[in-house]
This record gives sequence, C-alpha cells and structure tokens, in this order.
Amino acid sequence: MAHTERFIVEAGPSVPRAPNAFRYWVGRSILTLTGWSVDVRLPDEPKLIIIAAPHSSNWDFVYGLAAIFVTQLHFNFFGKHTLFKGPLGGLFRRVGGIPVDRTAPGGLVAETVRIFESRPQLLLALTPEGTRSRVTVWKRGFWHMAQAANVPVAVAYIDYKRKKAGIEWLFRPTGNWEADMRPVFEFYRTVGAKRPDNFAVEQP
Repeated sequence: MAHTERFIVEAGPSVPRAPNAFRYWVGRSILTLTGWSVDVRLPDEPKLIIIAAPHSSNWDFVYGLAAIFVTQLHFNFFGKHTLFKGPLGGLFRRVGGIPVDRTAPGGLVAETVRIFESRPQLLLALTPEGTRSRVTVWKRGFWHMAQAANVPVAVAYIDYKRKKAGIEWLFRPTGNWEADMRPVFEFYRTVGAKRPDNFAVEQP
C-alpha cells in the first residue's frame, strides 16, 4: 500500500483493493496541488461500514473521491435500485454502486444484511447526516445495519482545517447508541467542515 509522508495508506490483506494507476495519479495530483493529505490505516477486516463526515458542501465529493483514488481500496455505496436500470446503471456499478430497494421486506437493514452475507469483502460508505444541510440528529441506519450484519464501523473524515482526509478508528456497536457514539461525536467536533454552518453533531 502507498505510504509516503503526505499519503499514508495501510490496510490488512483482507481489505478489498481496487488498484488503478490512472485514478491514483488523478487523486494524488488533485490532493498535492491543493495541499491535502491522506491518512488511512485499516486492520485486517474484509467487511466494514464506513461513516463519512462532515457532509456540508459539494467539495466534500471532490476531496473524498480524490482520497479514495489515492487509497486504491474498493469502496461501495448504496443507490436507489431504479437508478441502475437505465444506461447509467453500468457506470454506477463500475464506481462501486450497489442497487437497493428500500421497499423490500424487512427494509434497508435486512437488505444490507443480505448484501454483506452475499459478499466475501465489502467496504460500504455511508453519510449519516443524509444531507448537506445542517442536521442536529444523525440517521441511525448505519448503526442498526452494523449491528444486524455484525460488522465494525469505521469513522472517516474530511477535515478542511487540517486539509486532511482519512479514517480515524473502528468500533463495534454494543447496542447502546449514546455510549457507542459519544467518542465519535467528540471526535467530529474537532473536524473542520467546508461550511461550518451546515455541520453539527448530536449532544450525547
């Protein structure tokens, strides 16, 4: 894995990869030109739910995607199943999209469990804020999914104060939302959003 002073990427052998020289060059070029760094250190976990915050600006997508390209890891995301039926369906799948039907029996949590059980490796990235607008109560879907699928949650960030993107640590949900999320919220309070007025975390 890549490991330079500016771009640190360490991951166990079971973590899914997506090596691509062109994407790596694009991501590295964007981050180098803008003065950003990456610090991702993952243990040997083949399946993870990754929560990413802050989500306050369209620029989050630019720097987040550039960081993903630099890691050369294979990330996935959920998309409405109808989006995958048209001509863009193949493109969505190639960039990591997974179609989900929120109306399926058992809802999205049951669908997530089924998807995790059907794959030997999966890094599923989610945004618990659910919107770029300011919210003071985060969606708990990721937490319920992780419990039901019995997978850890990785805490990812895009920090505009430090110009740094990465993954801070992992935790396994215990069934106590407040206890599980207290250190997560405390950490995110130290992270600088592109638009601070659009970012808030819950009070544990």
